[in-house]
Amino acid sequence: MDSPPTVSPQEWEAARQELLAKEKALTRARDALAAERRRMPWLKVEKDYRFEGPDGPAVLGDLFDGRRQLVVYRFFFEPGVAKWPESGCPGCSFVADQVAHLAHLNARDTTLAFVSRAPQADIERWKARMGWEQIPWYTITDNFDADFGVAEWHGTNSFIRDGDTIYRTYFIDARGDEQMGSTWNYLDITALGRQEEWEDSPEGYPQTPMYSWWSLHDEYDGSTQ
Repeated sequence: MDSPPTVSPQEWEAARQELLAKEKALTRARDALAAERRRMPWLKVEKDYRFEGPDGPAVLGDLFDGRRQLVVYRFFFEPGVAKWPESGCPGCSFVADQVAHLAHLNARDTTLAFVSRAPQADIERWKARMGWEQIPWYTITDNFDADFGVAEWHGTNSFIRDGDTIYRTYFIDARGDEQMGSTWNYLDITALGRQEEWEDSPEGYPQTPMYSWWSLHDEYDGSTQ
């Protein structure tokens, strides 16, 4: 192992400050990119997609669970993948292990759901084994995966609802998915963002003061969970 040099405390701090300046620039660039996402055009969802959920048949609107925004991750758990039916895709499983407590995402009027082609009985068994009970998980029954770029590879789609009309607002896959799991990263790919006052968002977007809405995951108002 060709390790870096050993230096004095002063030299170490100087090196840290030099790197910190670049990290801050990256943070500002990331915020600017998220602002661009909030100005992406919306694509109206024209088809009536059908799923099977733990409570029976469902349509795409049901996946919102009453909230305004929806983030859908396509998890490869189905015949022909990995060690089916004992387990699903290892990479998708890595993503699932990183998902933060969903109460925080729900508090921003946003729902996260997973979709796969596995039957519900297998999904429930797999969720219980892995400790993913908090994640709503539906069975794809039509061409939703093909239409939204996730038939052959995992990916994350964002949607927003205006009454009964649903729009696709963003899509990320490949290495873009490896950062997902954090509440902030999910919110940053939604149309409304984190909904905090410091964000550069279009006029009229919902925004509240930073920190004001944060809470312990079991202390949010029941209406937002």
